[in-house]
Formats: sequence, C-alpha cells, structure tokens
Amino acid sequence: MNQDLTKGTPERVLWKFCMPLFGSILFQQLYNIADSFVAGKFIGENALAAVGNSYGVTMVFLAFAFGCNIGCSVIVSQLYGAKNYKEMKTAVGTAMAASGILCICLMLFGILSCDGLLRQIKTPNEIFADSKLYLDIYVWGLPFLFFYNIATGIFSALGDSKTPFLFLAASSTANILADILFVSVFGMGVSGVAWATFLCQGVSCAFSLWVVLRRLSGMPAKGRAKAFSWKLLQKIAVIAIPSILQQSFISVGNIMIQGVINGFGPGVIAGYSAAVKLNSLVVTSFTTLGNGVSNYAAQNIGAGSLVRIKPGFRAGVKLVWMLCLPIAALYYFAGGALIRLFLGHAPSSLALTSGTLFLRIVSPFYFVISVKLIADGVLRGAGLMRQFMAATFTDLALRVALAMFLAKGYGYVGIWSSWPIGWGIASVLSIWFYRHGPWRASA
Repeated sequence: MNQDLTKGTPERVLWKFCMPLFGSILFQQLYNIADSFVAGKFIGENALAAVGNSYGVTMVFLAFAFGCNIGCSVIVSQLYGAKNYKEMKTAVGTAMAASGILCICLMLFGILSCDGLLRQIKTPNEIFADSKLYLDIYVWGLPFLFFYNIATGIFSALGDSKTPFLFLAASSTANILADILFVSVFGMGVSGVAWATFLCQGVSCAFSLWVVLRRLSGMPAKGRAKAFSWKLLQKIAVIAIPSILQQSFISVGNIMIQGVINGFGPGVIAGYSAAVKLNSLVVTSFTTLGNGVSNYAAQNIGAGSLVRIKPGFRAGVKLVWMLCLPIAALYYFAGGALIRLFLGHAPSSLALTSGTLFLRIVSPFYFVISVKLIADGVLRGAGLMRQFMAATFTDLALRVALAMFLAKGYGYVGIWSSWPIGWGIASVLSIWFYRHGPWRASA
C-alpha cells in the first residue's frame, strides 16, 4: 500500500517504511551470495574465484540500474508528496523509456567488452573461461535488472516497501533452489549459477512491473498524462546521472582493486570473493536504508516540511546503528566460520585467512559508513548532488590509491586497510554537508 511519509512521527514513519526495505535488500543480496555459495560449495574454489572476479564488472551494470532507480524514485517522491499525480505518471513513463534505451546501449557494450575487461584486470587463466561465461549470461539479463529497479523505485516513492519485499523474498528463495538444482543435479557448472539468476530475476521483474502499473492506473489524475516529457527527463537526469557516476566510479574503483588482488593468486581471490559478498550485504543494506531516507526527505521537501528532515536523519542513524551492532559483532568474532561456508570441504588456508582478516578489519567501521550513507540519503533526497558526489568520490579515490600503495609493502592486508580509511574521511564530509543543508535553521 502507498504511504504518505509527510505525516506522523518521523521515527515511526521511517521505521515502518525502512524495515521492509531492509528485508528486501537482504533477499536481493541473496542472489549474489547464493551464486558464490553454490559455486564454492558445489563446484570448487576456482569457481568461487571466477564468480567473485566477475562481481566488479557486474557492479558497473548495476550502478546504471541503481542510478535510474534513484532518479525515478526521488522525482516521483517529490511529485507524490506534492499530490501532482498527473506529472508523476509522466515521470514514470519517461524514466522507463530512458532506462530502456540506456539498457540496450549497455547490453551492446557488455557483449563487445567483457572479454577485454577481464583481461584488463589480469584475470588468472585458471578462472578466465568461467568468469567470461558468467558475464556473457549476466549481460543478457540486463533488461530484467533495469526494469525491476525502476519498479522498486516507484514502489519506494509511493511509500510502499512491503510489496517489493514480498517479490524479492519469493524470487531469492527460488534462486537458491534453482542454483542448487542447475549445478548439483544438472551439472551445469558456473553457467547454471548464471542461468538460475537470469530466470528468477526475469520472473520477479515481470510481476513487479505488472503490479506497479496497475497501482499507477488506479491513482486519480486530472486529464490524460503524457507518456514522455523532456522537462521531467532533465529533472530525473539531474538526480540519476550523479548517482550513476557515483556507483559507476565505485564499481570501476572496485575493478581496479580487484586487479591488484588478482596479483595474489586464486587463493586470495577466493577469500576476498567470499568476504566482499558478506561486506556488500551489509553496506548495500545501509545504502538501501539511506534510499528510504531519500524518499522520506524528498516527500517532505515536496510538501514543504523542512522541519521534519532533522528528526528523520536522527531516526535513520538510530535504525542503522541498531543493525550495526549484531552484524559487526558477528563478522568480527565469527568471520572465519562465515567464510568457510563459501569454501569447499578442504579450503586453502590462504583463502580462509585472507577472507577472515578482511571482515575483522572492516566490520568495526560499519558504525562509521552507516552514518555517511544516511546523510547521503538526505542530501540525495534534497537534490544536493554536488555535495553527495564530493563525499563519495573522496571515499573511492582514497580506497583505490591506498589499496595500490599499501599492497606493495603490506600485501593484501594493506588493501583491506584502505576501506576504513576511505570510509572515515568521506563520512566527515557527508555529515558536514548535511549539517549545512537548507534545513539547518528549521525549528
């Protein structure tokens, strides 16, 4: 059901809206985690390394889908908060058309360039063929990825976080079962992992689009809404392009870091592949809660309720810190057991040690990065994209530069240490920008 985020106690409103979002991202991350888990457990350590090696490239495509999601979601949230339903429907049509064209361009890029990208990051010969196979199948599923993200962005803009949660819960469960079936029963190897994700995302995308379009058709509007608007496309692009650039540069940075890690061999690659999936599960969850704060901020700014921004930020921080505490403790004290879940019956000591150490180094700093992502959510919902990008690029530039520099003297431990340094400095910037936002003087 749709939810007006401009009414009610900010803390209660945000908690009610964000908790299903958190559940949704957990299930969405199960797609990637399931791929790595099944590859490592049922195929072998090299298969886990291959899927993990492809992860950085897939994140580039996901960055574009995520940017379209955010651009659509923020503008639709503002129009929904202003009760301008006619323009809101036009914004949805505009976002879908633009995303479709962008998706086609990225598919062509992927078909022509994945081989070169894998060679550029010095993919070891032992895992090159499986990495290429996984990416080839993934690229053909990009339309499902894009239009599913548009649908979830619309749901979030309307204040509905429960419906996408239900879709993802069913789809992710089916994906795990399909992964195991295709790999262990049909013996399809890494291609089975990729095809399972392809099919389950396709079904989830189709159902999500059907429901969201029915929801929009039932909303009252004075006159017939236009299918496309260049003016609204420009507004969407103002939000979407910085988000795409942010996520893309992060993904490119991660690819560069992956290239440094690849120099340490399949053992460290496998350990990193398992650890970074667990890390991404947490950071992406925080990002999703930040997106919920974006929708909250956008609706309230659209309604002219700046006074609700500060209590919304405080409620968001309280929420993510309550999630940080058990997760950080689990990763720090039980990281080895979690990494072992992704590896075969006789994992190499290098894979186990490197993955466990990654989690021990980064997990205490989840309390830092979570605050940054909530502040970023407010900035993005307010359309303050220059400030948002400045903090994000600072984090990325520091992590990439430090990873390359510290790897020479401290090996993979130096690479792992670049995460908390980048997070810490970028968090200071994000919080400073938030504290100087247009709501600064509101009572």
